[in-house]
Parts: sequence; structure tokens; C-alpha cells
Amino acid sequence: MVTVYGLKNCDSCRKARKFLKERDIHYTFHDVRTDGVDIQMLERWADRVGWEKLVNKKSLTWRTVPEKARQDLNRNKALALILSEPTLLKRPVLEGKDFTAIGFSEKRFTEYLGRNT
Repeated sequence: MVTVYGLKNCDSCRKARKFLKERDIHYTFHDVRTDGVDIQMLERWADRVGWEKLVNKKSLTWRTVPEKARQDLNRNKALALILSEPTLLKRPVLEGKDFTAIGFSEKRFTEYLGRNT
């Protein structure tokens, strides 16, 4: 089973869900705003892809983060920020048993799903 973590109204998340639906790949959608995220998820993703990829520095939410909180960003600070503001998470996160993909890319999704479905 594949899980897509994101926001209902996020364009990239909609593209990812459409991609999966068109290929008849069953998935679960987890809205990070309403369903939340927990430290275990973030730790697992950070271990797989690196914490740097989890923070969406292009998001509107990132611009509202105080400059002091942005300085000297490290794994612990980044994960704490995402826990407090889940919309800081780069989306979508596609997760299967043995993989995690951050951000939508048809090529990367095809590679992961081809090996893991």
C-alpha cells in the first residue's frame, strides 16, 4: 500500500493523486493539516531522504517563520518546525514500504512504484 501525505488543495498533491489514479494504483491520502504528522513519520522520512528535503522553503508558511527560527537550521529544529506547522512539509510525500519520495515527479514516482508495487 502507498500513502500520499499532503494537502487536499495542493496542486502537486492533486497531480500525484491523479497520477496514481490513472495507473490504478491504490493509495491512502493523509492530509497533514487535518490528520497531522508525528515525530515518528518525520524521523523515518528524514532517515530515508534527509531532513533538508522535508522543509519547503518556497512555501508561504516558511516566509512566516521568524528569522531566528530559520537560522542554524538543523535536523531537530527542522522537524520541530514541521511538527508545529505541518504545511512547512514539502509535498507530496509518497511513502511505500521501502521508499519515500518528496515532491511530485512522474519519473521518480514511476521508478519507485515500478520497483515496489
